[in-house]
Amino acid sequence: MARIKKMQHGERADLTGHLDELRTRVLVSVAAFGVALGLCFWQNHLVLSVVNVPLDGKQLITLSPTEPFTTTLTLSMYAAILLALPVVLYQLYAFVLPAFSRSERRVALPLMLMVPVLFVAGAAFAYFVVMPAALSFLLHFNADQFQTQLRAKEYYGFLSLTMIACGIVFQVPVGVLAVTRLGLVDAAMLRAKRRYAWLGCAVVAAALPGVDPVTMLIEMVPLVALFELSVVLAAVFGGDRMREVSPGTS
Repeated sequence: MARIKKMQHGERADLTGHLDELRTRVLVSVAAFGVALGLCFWQNHLVLSVVNVPLDGKQLITLSPTEPFTTTLTLSMYAAILLALPVVLYQLYAFVLPAFSRSERRVALPLMLMVPVLFVAGAAFAYFVVMPAALSFLLHFNADQFQTQLRAKEYYGFLSLTMIACGIVFQVPVGVLAVTRLGLVDAAMLRAKRRYAWLGCAVVAAALPGVDPVTMLIEMVPLVALFELSVVLAAVFGGDRMREVSPGTS
């Protein structure tokens, strides 16, 4: 594997140099994922015990001879993505960093650091808050009329999709802060459109995994809170500061 050459802002490199650097960073990311996957599959019993906590002791079923292996492998891949995420994000940041000037880095770095933190916060919220409430409602709905059994493949898919979706929607402050830093919106505009933003939060919550009203309400609360936090951040770190660090913009 070629050694990664760190580029400096303003330093010129030919297309081959950029492609070589990109290839090396992709290989590093793939290697990190491979190591994480091996670790997660080796400790798959630990991973399974952790993700089964929201079930509160309910037994999962499989419907084919190969399903226990394929389901365990798929779940290990989801866990490996979470473990390798810091390395992947660092490689992405290091690749695009030379394109920013020193003043632009002061804007970009906090935003990039917020991405993994908020993603982990969203995934944790889904695991500790959304999943227990959703399962409690769904598994006890008309329980006297149905013999409910949970298929392992579907449960792990639902859990993973919910955690990933919540991790993504928790990026709301990053997106809002980015557009305010760019001067596209400001805090006053966000406050004026608050009702529409809340409606948008309700639409997003309805589109997230989970078809019951309890899950929707639980997912909507942090979205509204994140939007209100974004308004505060926009007031503190508004577009004027971005224009200060980017004097070439009008």
